Amino acid sequence: MQNQYLIIVAGGTGSRMQNTLPKQFIELNGEPIIIKTINCFVKYNSSIKIIISVHKDFKIYLEELLQSYKITNVKITIGGQTRFQSVKNGLELIDDLTAIVAVHDAARPFVSIDTIKNCFETAAIKGNAVPCISLNESIREIKEEKNNAVNRNNYKIIQTPQCFLISKIKQAFIQPYNPLFTDDATVLEGLGETIFLVEGNVENIKITSPHDLLIAIAF
Repeated sequence: MQNQYLIIVAGGTGSRMQNTLPKQFIELNGEPIIIKTINCFVKYNSSIKIIISVHKDFKIYLEELLQSYKITNVKITIGGQTRFQSVKNGLELIDDLTAIVAVHDAARPFVSIDTIKNCFETAAIKGNAVPCISLNESIREIKEEKNNAVNRNNYKIIQTPQCFLISKIKQAFIQPYNPLFTDDATVLEGLGETIFLVEGNVENIKITSPHDLLIAIAF
């Protein structure tokens, strides 16, 4: 089996959460969100190689947190001004071009083992895999001052982890940064690559606001 890597993007500073701590460090039922996130992947594969891209102001805080939870198989790099740069910094720590890497948001602590497994296994076969879920509400497209109903079956909500053959995603991140790179899949798409979707899990929310935290507590 190919080696498996995980880059956790944890470069936020907590502005939207209205908290002095970034969202990934807030405790959820007595445990920091980022620790819950790490444990999701460790339960899937105890030997997965983990890299965390964190804001420079919270590097020491993260090191102390990992030490207190006795998590030792982690490398830390400094996050950039954008997600693009944070992921790129993480990729620079990986030399194994035949491996598969998952890129995951630190504030998604409810990703299921099935979702992780589907992403890694599909990426091993097809070169990449991106988890998604279906929309369950009506949506409308807004153009200038008009709006119209669209078929929700033609749209998906995208999640992480997004998994890639390392040789491909490293090549993609050589490109100059583009504001249209909203996630890692769009970076790979910039090379003209086809993106392959797999089923995610609805609980795999990204905690970015106080409202999300209430939902997370319910989960």
